[in-house]
Amino acid sequence: MSFFEAVILTIITASTPLVIAALGELVTERAGVLNLGVEGMMIIGSVGAFVAAQVSGSAYVGLAAGIAGGAVFSLLFAFLTLTLVANQVATGLALTIIGLGASGMIGEAYVGVPGIRLLPIEIPMLSQIPYVGTALFKQDIVFYLSIVLVIAVNWFLFRSRAGLKIRAIGDNHDSAHALGVGVIRTRYLAVMFGGACAGLAGAQLSLIYTPQWTESMSGGRGWIALALVVFSSWRPWRILAGGYLFGAVTILQLHAQAFGVGIPSQFLSMLPYAATIIVLIIISHNRRMTLINTPASLGKSFVPDR
Repeated sequence: MSFFEAVILTIITASTPLVIAALGELVTERAGVLNLGVEGMMIIGSVGAFVAAQVSGSAYVGLAAGIAGGAVFSLLFAFLTLTLVANQVATGLALTIIGLGASGMIGEAYVGVPGIRLLPIEIPMLSQIPYVGTALFKQDIVFYLSIVLVIAVNWFLFRSRAGLKIRAIGDNHDSAHALGVGVIRTRYLAVMFGGACAGLAGAQLSLIYTPQWTESMSGGRGWIALALVVFSSWRPWRILAGGYLFGAVTILQLHAQAFGVGIPSQFLSMLPYAATIIVLIIISHNRRMTLINTPASLGKSFVPDR
């Protein structure tokens, strides 16, 4: 494998969990729910996948357990915010704190235990293409799922009747309810889908990215996924581009450290998060300028109902 292929491979591996988690949150927010607990759901999916893989001896069982763990954990958020009408921001933050604490307790006995890696799937002939074959066509199943999810979510939201209902609920849930749309049921399903995606992203971390368990191994990726949703203006294809942009920043700072660049490692480590803040500032500025220069009747852009 050439150096170029190795860089592409590491960027893909680093970007995949960001794309998947952000896609799940996008659907959740399109339904008018803001779930700030992505980080907590990711870490629960991560520890669930690792433990299940160790117990069963199968990485695929671990992958399924990670998805189920994230979806079930999201039900706690859904029950508190949709049934008990608790504050979504406070509940999401609490979900993250609970997830980080619970995962540390569950995974305590597995720290330092060698992980079971999810092996890549090689596509014949395509994997032999020079420079990009190995990186793009000899990948794990989660990478292929991330691409399928981008296509499927884009089609679902903008080409299907159910997607139209979700967007209608996010735009104006009172009007959707008056038309007979099951607002609470739809939001429950959207939150569970977001949790399943976060759990899948977490499973990728402990089964592929670094096949081991360490406490807080999600490393703030849930917060980057939340920023990606805003960065993408709630569009699936833009999430794919944004995810790989932030993944590239993460990997390039690691390569810079490996080549001995004379910059403190702490500064390089903060670059992905600094890039997140800069992008959000640019988006906010551009949106504000658009609203200033556009008549009020034409300046309305999509902002999910909180």
